[in-house]
Amino acid sequence: MRALLAALTLLLAAAVLPTAGARADEAAARSVIEGQLRAFLADDGALAYSHAAPGIKRLFPSHDRFMAMVRQGYPPVYRPRDFSFDSYRETAAGPIQEVTIIDQAGVAWRAIYSLEQQPDGSWKISGCQLLRIPGVSA
Repeated sequence: MRALLAALTLLLAAAVLPTAGARADEAAARSVIEGQLRAFLADDGALAYSHAAPGIKRLFPSHDRFMAMVRQGYPPVYRPRDFSFDSYRETAAGPIQEVTIIDQAGVAWRAIYSLEQQPDGSWKISGCQLLRIPGVSA
């Protein structure tokens, strides 16, 4: 009986642990994205840049260049009026977190963030695709 109980406990733990890990990764992804969005709102280029993955930093080797790119190419991300987290999913290339962003004019956007885990276990933003949500305004 004890052996059966021990086996069931191990099976249950094996079933729950990956889910707990995925939830921790989702929470970490949201934290990184929210930290960067709040840094943009505060015009804290160094902090916003600190959330970027190494590949982004190679393309934009200073926080000033990075901020200029975001201001020019991603104005809803740079100055969101509001944002909310949507679906999170794991892919072969890493996690994807979708965020609905309302820009200063009240237009809704879907920001699709890709993230990558760093050798130290932290998560960094490796990309962001921005799509206007047709017909949705706040």
